[in-house]
Amino acid sequence: MNTAPSKTSPNPSLDAVQTVPIALDDGQRAYDILIGSALLDAPSSWQGLPKAAAALIVSNETVAPLYQERVRAQLLAHYPRVDVVQLPDGERFKDWDSMNLIFDQLLASASDRKTVLFALGGGVIGDMTGFAAAIYMRGVPFVQVPTTLLAQVDSSVGGKTAINHPLGKNMIGAFYQPARVIADLDTLDSLPQRELCAGLAEVIKYGPIADAGFLAWIESNLDALLARDKAALAYAVKRCCEIKAWVVGQDEREQGLRAILNFGHTFGHAIETGLGYGEWLHGEAVACGMVMASDLSVRLGLMPAEFLPRMRQLIERAGLPVLGPKLGAERYLDLMRVDKKAEGGAIRFVLIEGLGRAGMHAAPDDLVAQVLANHCVS
Repeated sequence: MNTAPSKTSPNPSLDAVQTVPIALDDGQRAYDILIGSALLDAPSSWQGLPKAAAALIVSNETVAPLYQERVRAQLLAHYPRVDVVQLPDGERFKDWDSMNLIFDQLLASASDRKTVLFALGGGVIGDMTGFAAAIYMRGVPFVQVPTTLLAQVDSSVGGKTAINHPLGKNMIGAFYQPARVIADLDTLDSLPQRELCAGLAEVIKYGPIADAGFLAWIESNLDALLARDKAALAYAVKRCCEIKAWVVGQDEREQGLRAILNFGHTFGHAIETGLGYGEWLHGEAVACGMVMASDLSVRLGLMPAEFLPRMRQLIERAGLPVLGPKLGAERYLDLMRVDKKAEGGAIRFVLIEGLGRAGMHAAPDDLVAQVLANHCVS
């Protein structure tokens, strides 16, 4: 795999809206990711979206008080009716019960198949709103308005939508693309530091899988990212979106290349499911999973030994965990066999084959157990 092409300057203008286009391989469904400050209040952010008699803002009890009325005020210029629904906040509520709150509102207001849904929140809200849009009346338009770093750099982009099941994370869902992504960097000002750090895990992953230069940039600019420097955040968000757009444009439904975006996720999802959703944030589990996957990359001879301490040091500097919970090797292996990348019960891992290049690999259970023993707390 070659390094993903870049059109991003490390010093973007904060006054300009940065746009990353996503063009899918069918050549017909394309949309833009808008990145910048003050986008929620900019009329241009909301122009040119699908027309309808009604819109529905889906948010949660934490984000809605901060941004819901501002978004609603903009949407009322385009939709005669703008309804709202607030879901409970947290990964543990990413389930059918919460999804039904969306459907309850849509059906109670007699929303038709042109109604546009707006996902205002982080990854959980984006995933659930997108899945609801995919299946309500067999498909209605939706727009992603991500308010967390993790959602802006990853989960809002590319059309993966899902809810969790007690036996596996994101196992019930659909590929369904948004009409637009509106990533207002100012919403990151209200993000708790733990959530910001969790988002940095998804930023970090893009370096080893697709752009060695970006990995070096993250190492040099991590303090600025942690301090919420807007120029650093603008560059990081756009570069991550460029890489994801490049990958998704070639492999929308994860038949091959797109799987590299799950670096660290096989171990990470096992941590989330094994502990119970919400105990660790998704980014925290992915961060620890990247350390484990880096170790496995070294043990299989794909990467030199110095790669593991490099990744571990960066993830620790980002305020993220590098040791996983001691669930037991068999429990980890059982959970990972339910992973979406598994085939015929065989676990497949996204591993690094060289800085900026990743691929899918199987590994013997005993070698995986050694990795787990090395990176789980006693």
